[in-house]
Amino acid sequence: MEPRSTATPPAALADHAVRLERLLDKLLSPQALPDEIARPERLRAAMAHGLLGGGKRLRPFLVEQSAALFDVDGEAVLRVGAALECIHCYSLVHDDLPAMDDDDLRRGQPTVHRAFDEATAILAGDALLTLAFDIVTGPESRLQPDRKLAIIGGLSRAAGIGGMVGGQMLDLEAEKADRPLAMAEIETLQSMKTGALLRFACEAGAIAAGAPEKDQARLRRFGEIIGLSFQLADDLLDIMSDPETIGKATGKDATANKATLPSLRGVDWTRERLQDLVAEATELLRPFGSKADVLVHTARYIAFRDR
Repeated sequence: MEPRSTATPPAALADHAVRLERLLDKLLSPQALPDEIARPERLRAAMAHGLLGGGKRLRPFLVEQSAALFDVDGEAVLRVGAALECIHCYSLVHDDLPAMDDDDLRRGQPTVHRAFDEATAILAGDALLTLAFDIVTGPESRLQPDRKLAIIGGLSRAAGIGGMVGGQMLDLEAEKADRPLAMAEIETLQSMKTGALLRFACEAGAIAAGAPEKDQARLRRFGEIIGLSFQLADDLLDIMSDPETIGKATGKDATANKATLPSLRGVDWTRERLQDLVAEATELLRPFGSKADVLVHTARYIAFRDR
């Protein structure tokens, strides 16, 4: 296992992404299953297109850095992060479909349904979702059984009807609503669709490390802040950036008349809110001292990123 980086973002993110990419590539290789198990090559290629070759890998990075607060590192923690990334990428593959956001571009490349076809994209997303649980439960993931169960349960809730998928449903319903969403409704939607996996990424690192419940709760709240900051920054980028910079279409929220907090409260309010969130995140991690430096820098990076 290569040593974990202690650099600040984006350098630490880039270092982690290289190591995670190697693991994800290995997990999707034809050699990852016994010879007697069929593995349709077109499906594997579509999964690889949606999973490999780009992205910030933020969720697995948060898992690793949260576990590092308790001096826990290694292959098992990286595998938990890989599982979260599989679920995140499956959601992107499905979110890009014509029935959802109907996007042609992701990470500067054609989306999976454009590179292959819609049916293959649906199956690729399904396969990435189920692969996540295989990664956590497999014998290569050397975590204690109770920690594996806690991660599986938390991941299921974060990804399911009360988390990411439920938030996606609320988002679709909002597009057809005959009134704009109120601020509380937007916050609920975003805390589920975007925030749930980011929140659990921080909590999962603490679970994998066997941290006390009070520290798991502290990391859970930190993850909530990260999730809200990420979405606020994303909404700002949709307003103020361009496709060449961020690798996907911009201005779609306004075109679809989608309610976001920046559109409801304004750009200045959003920037002030991000400042407040970063301050709260910093205070939350103060008990961990210098061990939390990378996570504190990550909170700032997420809030004030340009892509």
